[in-house]
Amino acid sequence: MSSAPIAFCGDVFRAAVLVALALLLTLTAANAERRIALVLGNSQYQHAAPLLNPARDAQAMADRLKDLGFEVVSGFDLTKQQTQATVAQFAKQVRGADIALFFYAGHGLQVSGKNYLLPVDAALEDETSLDFEAVSVDFILRQMSRETSIRLVFLDACRDNPLAEVLAKAAGIKGASSGLAEIPIENGGAGTLVAFAASPNQLAYDGSGDHSPFTTALLQHVGESNVSITEAMNRVTSDVFKATAGKQRPWINVSLTTEVVLHRVDLNAPLIVGEASAPQAEARSETRNTGAASGQTDDQLALNALREKIPKLETDGPILFDRPVKFGDPAIDGKSIAQLIKGEPLFSPVEGLDKSVWQGKHCDGCHEWNETRLCEQAKNFAANDVSVLRLQHPLGTRFKVALARWAQDGCQ
Repeated sequence: MSSAPIAFCGDVFRAAVLVALALLLTLTAANAERRIALVLGNSQYQHAAPLLNPARDAQAMADRLKDLGFEVVSGFDLTKQQTQATVAQFAKQVRGADIALFFYAGHGLQVSGKNYLLPVDAALEDETSLDFEAVSVDFILRQMSRETSIRLVFLDACRDNPLAEVLAKAAGIKGASSGLAEIPIENGGAGTLVAFAASPNQLAYDGSGDHSPFTTALLQHVGESNVSITEAMNRVTSDVFKATAGKQRPWINVSLTTEVVLHRVDLNAPLIVGEASAPQAEARSETRNTGAASGQTDDQLALNALREKIPKLETDGPILFDRPVKFGDPAIDGKSIAQLIKGEPLFSPVEGLDKSVWQGKHCDGCHEWNETRLCEQAKNFAANDVSVLRLQHPLGTRFKVALARWAQDGCQ
């Protein structure tokens, strides 16, 4: 099979893809577990040198989590008062969630085994500063534990912290240090995972790129298709260790009683999903401009215009399962349906599917295609001709047109 990408069939198909994806995401979110995340990132410290990446790290994680179906409560460069207000909002929303998640990037420190996150206005001039200027990690974890099932915590907060030194010198607190302390996991629900950017009592790099090494790896691996969160964190650890030449090793403390997969994809689901409703509206405006017969309704005009977009095959003869077909598409011309479903898809058969899952694989292997199952799908195309204009098929729209013709002839 040619590796050249199949050309899309015009703007109407791109619109159809967007609408179908929006519909699919809406339906998925409606039926999915309830996921709530708190995302905080502090860079612009008032009493210490600004950090390059934390606010950007947090914003990128917030966007990633939204894509994974989380309701996200976020805050960037917050003072202590603003942080408390944001955590309070999160505490109200998170109660009863299936998955509660917390991500923090910025300065943090530990004092005598207790971890604290530092808002941008923290000065830490004396021993009372912790209570009035810092935010206890335990306090946030308590909010996450309110009737929630799964708790995921990611702390990219082990950067070299001059405020820890200030506190240690001014207050004489010997136990103050930039590295965070290990967090004991309490029983309850389906369990907890706590991930630190670095090993206990060790420092993490802020990074010289767009994100810290830890957040870069998180963005890469959290939410990979059909990858459990524990396996994702194994990959994160490996990436960070390599990126820092062995100087930084993330630390994971996990006690989950069930597999947690943030992006689960059914590899046996039909390839084509969603309905193309928006192009009808687009087509409707086009048909008005052509002066079409006024006796037809707008819906009929739109449907007719949509049908005109269905590509034609180069053959008018019967389509047989194991006979070569003149599709009119160089990428698949001269091959039979039987041959094509044994070949490789030209791009991901499911939106967002990781390349390792589908590249170099056979279409029938990914979706357990066989002649009987394919005939059932083809009958849908035959019964509703515009259904071939749903999401772009990995073998091209003309392949679906051929399937419809094959079904009309009894799937011979």
